[in-house]
Amino acid sequence: MKPSPHPPTAPTKRPLSGRAFAWLCGGALGFNLLLVIGQLALIAWNGLSYFWPHDLVEFVRVDGTRRLGEVHARERFRPDGHDATLELPWRVQVKGANRELTGTDFEWLDVRDVARSSTPANAIHVERLEWGNFHGYLGEVRRGDEVLASGGAAWPALEALIERKHEARAAIAELEQGDFGDVNYELEQLRLAPQRREIDADQARQDASFVELSERIAALRTALDAETAHFITADGRESVQTVGAIVHALRPNELATLARLMIWAKRLLAFLVDEPRESNTEGGIFPALFGTVLMVFLMSVAVVPLGVLAALYLREYARQGLLVRIVRIAVNNLAGVPSIVFGVFGLGFFVYGIGGTIDQLFYAEALPQPTFGTGGILWAALTLALLTVPVVIVATEEGLAAVPRAVREGSMALGATKFETTWRVVLPAAAPGMLTGVILAIARAAGEVAPLMIVGMVKLAPALPVDHHAPFVHLDRKFMHLGFHIFDVGFQSPNVEATKPLVFATALVLLVLVVAMNLVAIRLRNRLRQRYASSAV
Repeated sequence: MKPSPHPPTAPTKRPLSGRAFAWLCGGALGFNLLLVIGQLALIAWNGLSYFWPHDLVEFVRVDGTRRLGEVHARERFRPDGHDATLELPWRVQVKGANRELTGTDFEWLDVRDVARSSTPANAIHVERLEWGNFHGYLGEVRRGDEVLASGGAAWPALEALIERKHEARAAIAELEQGDFGDVNYELEQLRLAPQRREIDADQARQDASFVELSERIAALRTALDAETAHFITADGRESVQTVGAIVHALRPNELATLARLMIWAKRLLAFLVDEPRESNTEGGIFPALFGTVLMVFLMSVAVVPLGVLAALYLREYARQGLLVRIVRIAVNNLAGVPSIVFGVFGLGFFVYGIGGTIDQLFYAEALPQPTFGTGGILWAALTLALLTVPVVIVATEEGLAAVPRAVREGSMALGATKFETTWRVVLPAAAPGMLTGVILAIARAAGEVAPLMIVGMVKLAPALPVDHHAPFVHLDRKFMHLGFHIFDVGFQSPNVEATKPLVFATALVLLVLVVAMNLVAIRLRNRLRQRYASSAV
C-alpha cells in the first residue's frame, strides 16, 4: 500500500457544540428564574407574615423585671470580654408595644439574663388608632366611675364593646364623609360664587346645617369615648385605654391555627381597604392603591393614542429620509432620559404653564388658591405618558413593520384607500406589538416615584380623586402612590425596624398589581395574535 504524501496533522479543537451551548443558555435562564423566584418568595414571606398573630411571650429577667412581647428574631452574639474559646451566647429580639410608656418597640434580651419565659393565656394584644399596639393584661372595663365588668367577665365585655365601637366609628365616618362633606362642598361653592347678594339665603341655610352636623358629630364622639379599659402592663404599671380608640383586641396565646388563619385573612383585607394611620406606619394602603391604579389608567389613556399615532405617521406616512431618522434617534434617546427630568418638565409645562392658564381662564374666582395650577393626578399621568411614549412608539413601529407588505397591497388592490387599509387591516394586525409597548409602559409607570413627587403625589391624601360630586373624577386633586408609600415608610419613618414588614407587604401589593395589569394586556395580546396568525405577526 502506497503511503500518503501528506504528513498527518495534529487534531484540532472542536468549537463548543450547539447542544452544549443550549444547555449553557438553559442553565443561565434557570439561574435567573431561581433568583427572581427567590426574591419574590422573600418579599411574600416577609410581607404576608406581617399579618400573622404571633404569640405573646413574657420574659422574667434574673433581676425580677418583666417584658411582654413577640419574639421577632433570635441570634448568637459576641458580648464584650467574651472568651473566644467558649460558645457564643444567644439573644432574642422582642417586639414590644406600649410606645407611650417604654418609648421603644424592640429590645434585645440576653438569654443568660432571662430566668424564665411563658406564654400566658390572658395576655392581650391591642391594636389602637394612635400610639401603635399595646400589650398587657385586662383588669376591668368602666364607663366613667362605673365598673361595667372586671376579672374574668372583663374580656367578653370588652370584645362586645369593641364591636359596638366599630359601628359607632363607621357611623361617624359616614356622617363626616356624607352629609358633613356635602355641606362643606356647598359652602366652598358658595364662597367662590361671583354674585354674593343672590346667595345669602343659601349661605345661612348651609351654615345652620354645618352647626347642626358639627354638634351631632361631637355628641357621637363623646359617646364613642365614654368607656375605658384598664390594663396592667407586664412591669406592673396601670394603663387606661379608651375603648373607642381600640381597633382590635385579641388573646393570641389561646388561638387555634384556624382562628389565627382567619385573623390573618381579616388583617390582610383590612390592609387593602383601610386608610393609613400614624403617618402611614399603621392601618391600610387603600388610598395609595387606588391612586396608583387610577394614575396608570389615565397614563395609558394618554400614551396609547399619542404613541400609536406618532409611530403610525413615522412608519406609514412620513417620507423616509434624514429628518425621520433624526426623529427616531431622538425618540430612542428620550427613553434614556432620567425620569426626574420629565418631572421637572411636567412641573414647568403642565402645572405652571397649562394649569396656570386654565386657572386664569376658568377658575379666576378661586385665585390666588390654584385649582389646576398645582400638582394633581392629571399632570402626573401626563408626565408619565411623556416618560413612556418612546417605549410605545418603538414597539408600535416594530409591530407595523412586521405586517407583510402583501397584506397592504392586497387590501388596496380590492379597492380600499390608504386610510381604510391602515385603519382596518394594518392597525389590527399590529395590535400585539402595540400592546407590548403598553405592557412595558405600565410596568415602568407603576414603579416610578421621582417625577411624581414633583407633579402631584403626596404623603397623605385624605380625599380620593373620585367622589359623588360633579364632575365625579377630580383630576386636579393630589393622590397617593404605592411606590412613594414604600419609600416613605421604609426610609422616612422614625422607627424603620418596626415598619420593615410593612414595606415588604406594600411592595408585594405593588408587584401583584403590576403583574395583574400586565396579565390582562398579555391575554388580550395573545388573543389578537391568534386572530391574525395568518399575517405572521
